[in-house]
Amino acid sequence: MTDARNPPRERDASFQREALPWMDDVYRFALSLTRDPADAEDVVQETYLRAYRSWHTFQEGSDARRWLFTICRNAFLRSRERRRQEVGLEDGDAEALSAMQFHQQMIDDGTDRLLARIDLAPALRDALQSLDEPFRSAVILVDVEDQSYEAASEIMGVPIGTVRSRLFRGRRFLQKKLKDFASDAGFSPAKS
Repeated sequence: MTDARNPPRERDASFQREALPWMDDVYRFALSLTRDPADAEDVVQETYLRAYRSWHTFQEGSDARRWLFTICRNAFLRSRERRRQEVGLEDGDAEALSAMQFHQQMIDDGTDRLLARIDLAPALRDALQSLDEPFRSAVILVDVEDQSYEAASEIMGVPIGTVRSRLFRGRRFLQKKLKDFASDAGFSPAKS
């Protein structure tokens, strides 16, 4: 079926111009979700197939990257529905207090200064890979892909408050993993 407003040739050209340049970004996002290159390729293929089929719904001038990320995340979630776990977001105040205490402990024992001096790229990559969904999506979208809370909310299909909560908990997990990395690597905080 062809769209009378957008003949097939124009539609194909528009898709190539607007959607295809983001394929590397979509793959990187899919890989961060799946943690497996072959699965990521499958999710990207599904993303672009869905995007092409729905291209007539894309509004010119919109953010194609954001639109593709939304489709990618939905394709990933559909592929993982059976394994998807429900995550409770209760006890937010206790979480905040615990995070503040943990951060203060890192300042007090010097771990924060230590982490500022060592190469954290491998540890951060591993920590991101071990972060459970949906926290990983929030961290990747906001902290790695530099999306706004509003964009992440739209992509993830959840309220902004949920994005903030997931981001908070994801960052806290990463903070603990990095502290453990420094300790396991034999680094110890400087004594004051």
